[in-house]
Amino acid sequence: MNKETDVTNKTEDSGRLRPFSDDWLRSSVVVVTEPLARGLARLNLHPNTITIIGFLMNVVAAVIVGLGYVRAGGVVMLLASSTDALDGMLARLTSRQSRFGAFLDSTLDRLSEGAVLIGLMAWFLSQGSDLGVLLSAITLLGSVMVSYTRARAEGVGYECKVGLLTRPMRVVILGIGMLALWLIPVLVLLTVFTSFTVIQRMLHVYRAAQHHP
Repeated sequence: MNKETDVTNKTEDSGRLRPFSDDWLRSSVVVVTEPLARGLARLNLHPNTITIIGFLMNVVAAVIVGLGYVRAGGVVMLLASSTDALDGMLARLTSRQSRFGAFLDSTLDRLSEGAVLIGLMAWFLSQGSDLGVLLSAITLLGSVMVSYTRARAEGVGYECKVGLLTRPMRVVILGIGMLALWLIPVLVLLTVFTSFTVIQRMLHVYRAAQHHP
């Protein structure tokens, strides 16, 4: 299934995956995801089923966070995020890659991220933290815009995989913040760097448009 990046996106000078990029994270966990995907293939599970399960787990994580169990919600969210690599691996192993599967995966990824951040907003609201609500909202907007800028760029014919803070890194950072209860510092970090990533992508498309209008 198509993800926010594919595993062929490498550095131009060395041909190796960039450290802490989407591809680097996925390649780092392949030793776990491939055996799991082979087991799921033997059970004849469809990749889209795994995608939907991951989304539902994120909704559960959001509810848990909203009820005030932030660490437990972080654990569930990180477990749910493992399906990001698992469904794609399963699709490749079973030759069930499809345009609809890619669309479903991308759509549910956005909803999953939004659900967890809304859960955090609800928790901050219950704690009377206006700053936490505001930072969660800005992070949610930034996360959506990171994905939108790529989708819109590709819609008008420009590849746009650049950017410092794409979804896998956002999930890891947010998960660490939830487990350690460093929510405000982590949300400040996400707010700043999602905005920076949006600007990176806008500038990338602008430069590409100068060369190939």
